Amino acid sequence: MAPKAFIIFLSLLSLSALSLLSPSSAQEDVQDTGLAMNFYKETCPQAEDIITEQVKLLYKRHKNTAFSWLRNIFHDCAVQSCDASLLLDSTRKTLSEKETDRSFGLRNFRYIETIKEALERECPGVVSCSDILVLSARDGIAALGGPHIPLRTGRRDGRRSRADVVEQFLPDHNESISAVLDKFGAMGIDTPGVVALLGAHSVGRTHCVKLVHRLYPEVDPALNPDHIPHMLKKCPDAIPDPKAVQYVRNDRGTPMILDNNYYRNILDNKGLLLVDHQLANDKRTKPYVKKMAKSQDYFFKEFSRAITLLSENNPLTGTKGEIRKQCNVANKHHEDA
Repeated sequence: MAPKAFIIFLSLLSLSALSLLSPSSAQEDVQDTGLAMNFYKETCPQAEDIITEQVKLLYKRHKNTAFSWLRNIFHDCAVQSCDASLLLDSTRKTLSEKETDRSFGLRNFRYIETIKEALERECPGVVSCSDILVLSARDGIAALGGPHIPLRTGRRDGRRSRADVVEQFLPDHNESISAVLDKFGAMGIDTPGVVALLGAHSVGRTHCVKLVHRLYPEVDPALNPDHIPHMLKKCPDAIPDPKAVQYVRNDRGTPMILDNNYYRNILDNKGLLLVDHQLANDKRTKPYVKKMAKSQDYFFKEFSRAITLLSENNPLTGTKGEIRKQCNVANKHHEDA
């Protein structure tokens, strides 16, 4: 090779090496989504610490808040955008997502306001309700013994409820596993990610309204016979009162710990919901169920990845949306009040 050509070759090689050292795929994702790690480091440096502190205080007083934070990220981010539309109250013209049938059992929204108020005292008008929703889920997961998941911030808040499209986008526990995989797939979450996300059923409880169809008029033969007496005791009515506190713990062994016990339960036919049963038996998902049943590290790795993808589903960033003054009211309605 001629000396001049060799020098050009080395130059090109150096440029190639530099390209490998350019921003990582994670940083490129920031450019794509408009989100960034520690987004508030200049405008509200204490923001994430305040959220973490508030989540810990609330969890100490009300253990069920952690379940609420976890459900919030699913119910909000799965419906078109991670924009805190879930938190908006109904108006004269629009129904709140909180009041749809699919939001049955969601609660503790007032504690989101508690966190928002703490942030407003420190940095008025800076931190979005959508970031509060996502980071409270992150810290709720950790409070339940799950992994700490670094999540990007910089979301802005939507101005309208998405109640009219909840059914279209939110996966349902009574749907086929194919429909569930398709809906999550549309968010970029693959099969092992879906299996990991449903591991959230490791904690909390299922209201009898959601599972009596597996007990009445006849018991679903797929249920583990040893588990049926407990379910019937907890759900004695074929048509339970939705206002009554009638429920079954998702995991009787470790009900307050996010762990891989869920996967062992569903392989033993102790899953409460139809989707749990399908997850353990469908040929597309069963291999991952078995792998997660054996390895909590693998479960946590896939769960962290899936939560990250869910939290970054079509966020509003830049000049889109707004920073709400109150999480339950869009600013325009707030100003009109």
